[in-house]
Amino acid sequence: MPHAEESARHLAALDLGPLAAPVRRSMNGAHPGDTGTMLPPLVDHHVHLMIVDAHALADTALAGVVDLGAPLDLLTERRSHDGLPRVEFAGTFLTAPGGYPIGRPWAAAGCAREVPAATGDGRGSLPDPAETAVSEQQAFGASVIKVALNAAAGPVFDRATLDAVVAAAHERGLPVVAHVEGDGMTRLAIEAGVDALAHTPFTERVDDDLVALAAGAGQRWISTLFVTSYGEPAPERDLALDNLRRFRAAGGRVLYGTDLGNGDQPLGVNPAEISLLTEAGLGASDVLAAICDPWPLVERDDAVATFVPGAPPTTLDGLPDWLASARLVPAEELEAL
Repeated sequence: MPHAEESARHLAALDLGPLAAPVRRSMNGAHPGDTGTMLPPLVDHHVHLMIVDAHALADTALAGVVDLGAPLDLLTERRSHDGLPRVEFAGTFLTAPGGYPIGRPWAAAGCAREVPAATGDGRGSLPDPAETAVSEQQAFGASVIKVALNAAAGPVFDRATLDAVVAAAHERGLPVVAHVEGDGMTRLAIEAGVDALAHTPFTERVDDDLVALAAGAGQRWISTLFVTSYGEPAPERDLALDNLRRFRAAGGRVLYGTDLGNGDQPLGVNPAEISLLTEAGLGASDVLAAICDPWPLVERDDAVATFVPGAPPTTLDGLPDWLASARLVPAEELEAL
C-alpha cells in the first residue's frame, strides 16, 4: 500500500512544465540525499534597492533581481560587489520635468532624471536630451531603461519625447520598461513600442483590442499584483487581475515582480504574489515561466539552480508555499532522478 499511495501522490502532482525536473541533492553537499524539484534561477523583475539593500536578499532563493529605479551612484556601488542575487539595473527613472516620482518621500535624491520635451529643432549631429539621458544610463551599466508615465502624479512625456527615448534605447539594444498609471497611460506606452510594463495596469481597464496589440507586439507585463492592495479587496486589485487575465489569455508574456521596497513584503519569494498570479489565470507552468525568465538578460546563469524540497504540490493552492520554500544551490549539487 505505501507504494500505491506514493504513486497516487505522484500522479496527482501539478504539471509544472518543462522547467521543472525531479532531483536528489548530492551526497557530497549540504542536506545529502534530499529529494525535490530543480528549477532554473528565480528572478524578481521589479525591486528597488534604494529601499531594500541587495545584501538583505543574499540568503533568499532569488538568484536575480531587476532594480527599476535608483540613483546612478547605487549602480556604481553595486557593480563593485560580487555575489547573489545578480542585479540588473534600469538606472534612474526618466520622467518629464516635474513628473513622477519627483517629490515622493520614498524617492532617494538622484533617482529621477528629468528629460525635456523633444523639440525637433534640427540641431544636426548634436544629441537630443533623450539620447543623452539614455546614454547616461547605459554608461553606468543599465541593461534596461525605465520611463515614468504617471498622469495621476504630474506631467508625463508627450508622444514625441517618449518616441525619442524608445528609439534611443532600442538603438543601443536596451529594452524600455514603463510605469503606467492614470487614464490613457497604458495606450501611450503600448503604441510607442515600450517593451514592458513595470506594473500590470491597475488604474484603468485596458480594452481587449489594446491588450491584443500589446500581446501581439511581444510586450511583457511585470505582475506586482500584491502591492495594488496588499492583500485586501480593492478596485485596483480587481482591475489588475482582469487586465492580466486577458493579457495572458491573448498570449502575453508575464514576468513575476513584486515592487519589493513598496510596503511590507517578505524578502525573497512572495507567496501572496504567486497566489494572485494563479488567480489571474496562470497555471503552474506559467508561474514558473514568469519567475524563471532571465529578462532583461537572454541567457540564464547555469551555475546556480533552485531546489524545492519535498514532493511537488498537487493543487494550485499549494504552489505559493511550495515555491516560497525554495533554496538557491550550486547546480552541480543536484543529480537528476
